[in-house]
Amino acid sequence: MTTSVAPWPWTGCDQRPILPDMCRNIQQLRGADPPATDAEIRDAALQYVRKVSGYRVPSAANAVAFDAAVEQVAAATQRLLAELTVGHGSKPAIPRQRLRDG
Repeated sequence: MTTSVAPWPWTGCDQRPILPDMCRNIQQLRGADPPATDAEIRDAALQYVRKVSGYRVPSAANAVAFDAAVEQVAAATQRLLAELTVGHGSKPAIPRQRLRDG
């Protein structure tokens, strides 16, 4: 039995769909200019929680814990980025979301 793959983009590795505007891998956000947006930070947090939990989309029984973890990781990431010092001469990060936008 064959299933249709359209309209999802495919990872090529495990053939599971990814969201169209989200990168498959967590991207470096330190040193992004302009600074990382809330959406970029949340995307990275979501990717991290997905990887650690093994869920792309959690079951109803795990949704509350999954969503709370995403918010906590995003908050921790925001604090981390705010407190890091980017050294002079460091190459700025260019998150992949920005490469697609322009």
